[in-house]
Amino acid sequence: MKRALKILALAAALLAPLGAQAVEPGEKLADPAQEARARAIATELRCLVCQNQSIDDSDAPLAKDLRMLLREQIRKGASDKEARDYIVARYGDFVLLRRRSNPKPCCYGARR
Repeated sequence: MKRALKILALAAALLAPLGAQAVEPGEKLADPAQEARARAIATELRCLVCQNQSIDDSDAPLAKDLRMLLREQIRKGASDKEARDYIVARYGDFVLLRRRSNPKPCCYGARR
């Protein structure tokens, strides 16, 4: 009996990653090329709830909302940059997992 439980636990542990996908089937775009673009962009965007995961990896409801907004932009014909910029405009640079460098000069040492 104990051996059977160990085997069952091992099988569950090995199979768990296969079923643990944040993107639900109903979210996916019908066009495989558009879906691939959406997934690629989603890996660059931070889940604002989890903060250490991308929206592609996160199960948080807000991450799902962001994935849906992103897919809506792609469905409307936005380029990758336009779709990413749309999300950043709404949520700020913090939503980027790798933030952009800020080209604005720092106030330190500025002439007055």
